[in-house]
Amino acid sequence: MTSNGLIPTPINNLTILPHSDPILFSLIIPTYNESKNIPSLVTQLTELLDQVIPQEYELIIVDDDSLDRTWKVGLELSEKYPSLKVMRREKEKGLSTAVIRGWQVARGEILGVIDADLQHPPQTLLNLWEEIQKGADLAVASRNVEGGGVSDWSILRRFLSRGAQTLGLFILPEVIGRISDPMSGYFLVRRRCLFGCNLSPLGYKILVEVLGRGKIAWIGEVGYVFQERQEGESKVTKKQYIDYIRHLIRLRLSLWQINRFIRFGVVGLSGVFIDMIFLYLLSDSTTLALPLTRSKIIAAELAIINNFLWNDAWTFKDISQKQPGKRKKIKRLIKFNIVCLGGLIINVLLLNFFFNVFDLNPYLANLLAIALVTIWNFWLNLKLSWRSTETKI
Repeated sequence: MTSNGLIPTPINNLTILPHSDPILFSLIIPTYNESKNIPSLVTQLTELLDQVIPQEYELIIVDDDSLDRTWKVGLELSEKYPSLKVMRREKEKGLSTAVIRGWQVARGEILGVIDADLQHPPQTLLNLWEEIQKGADLAVASRNVEGGGVSDWSILRRFLSRGAQTLGLFILPEVIGRISDPMSGYFLVRRRCLFGCNLSPLGYKILVEVLGRGKIAWIGEVGYVFQERQEGESKVTKKQYIDYIRHLIRLRLSLWQINRFIRFGVVGLSGVFIDMIFLYLLSDSTTLALPLTRSKIIAAELAIINNFLWNDAWTFKDISQKQPGKRKKIKRLIKFNIVCLGGLIINVLLLNFFFNVFDLNPYLANLLAIALVTIWNFWLNLKLSWRSTETKI
């Protein structure tokens, strides 16, 4: 806490770490020009939380240096409500990063976020808390489940909201498809689910970032009706939709792990070299003249062993180091072989298809088959052979 009563703004990476002096719950209230709404919101939240977890929670206003001096109103309220703290950000802007900066200084083992404009009903917080108490890693207030909805939205606004969700399902189906309302900005999450995650959000949709990068298993959803703003002005602009699309694309590329895939591809090229050399030595009429399929299987297995050794030492080095010992290495090798042998079957089928149906040169047909199977091998090996498992706290 600084001499003026404000919490210092972190300047490090957007990473959530354990707190040395934890409490049960921290709720972040990101603000910009919300001085008229904050008094009522803080009063309602305090009354609700005092009923269920008295003296085990904190409210943190993270204000982006509002022109109406929302941060100052928050400081005045903190004299009446000791659980309230205030951060004033003078350099950074944006709702998503405001939430993360709040989480970084928060002490809570459960972290949450609620809008400051009273469009998120404070009473719903108790329902979210019940989901956490049941064991959920993430509890989301949704407009799209039983008991949920919106108030007086125009047809255009409804269309844009549904369109944004549909676009998200197209770009990030494995993330957006996990919940009914990925556009929600009202949720609670267990702090441990975010440990070590390098968060990198854009715009307003912090939930998408949490779902995409967090270690979230159990998700609970509760319905709520999105209210109309009574005071202040809406922050939703065309720029927010553009940021949302940019965020989806950036998260998509990140989850694909492009840099790791490039390393996997480089290793794969060394395997291609070995594969092609041995395919020639085994199948060419001037050498051993073995049948094409048999030659391919032998050449591919030699390439698989080569690729495993390089991938274990380089591509997936960070994961391999967390799984030391010969036994675990052999286990990874067996999984790698199983995945790649599955890819080999596809490779052989594609090779024969290109060679027999399209009458391609066997070496060109082999290259095409290898290129297609590389994507298969990378994705499955990432999920199985070098899967990073975490021990639950």
